[in-house]
Amino acid sequence: MKRIISFAKARIRKWILEELWLDDYVKLGMKIGGNCSIQPGVIFDYSHCWLISIGNNVTIAPHVYILAHDASTKLITGYTKIGCVTIEDDVFIGARAVIMPGVILGKGSIIAAGSVVTKSVTEGCIVAGNPAKVISTVEDYIAKSRKLLEVIPKYDESYTLRGEISKVQRESMSQALRGTNGFIR
Repeated sequence: MKRIISFAKARIRKWILEELWLDDYVKLGMKIGGNCSIQPGVIFDYSHCWLISIGNNVTIAPHVYILAHDASTKLITGYTKIGCVTIEDDVFIGARAVIMPGVILGKGSIIAAGSVVTKSVTEGCIVAGNPAKVISTVEDYIAKSRKLLEVIPKYDESYTLRGEISKVQRESMSQALRGTNGFIR
């Protein structure tokens, strides 16, 4: 019964607020591969969504913008610049990143949170900043992360909401991570 009510609420909200769902973009021609994780609040360029292609095993964090058009040329030339956005397999895009038209995100690349990507990213690279620039390779990042795993706090699933983290665990985690980072499974 709870699922039926949730479904009805979602449909009513979509209709009243004129929300766009992934199915709406796919119906217009946007391509999305398998096993993708697209978090809430991601904005796809609805007006040209058929120019957006997303590969397999892609993670897109909350509030990312993926644009296939740039209207900054409209007043000057009478035309809006458009371009395909291709996100290849195994790409991670951090929260609030902006992906501009004409960009290819190479296989296995990582886009740091808040980056503005105006040029294509080579396979296996990490980019950050505005405009985004290469800061590392994924290979180096993995090696660095493995070293960190040996020295900074690690937590199992019991330290998550899914694992029903206790108040005592939340307090101890908060104390241990003051001024540093950790890893959670």
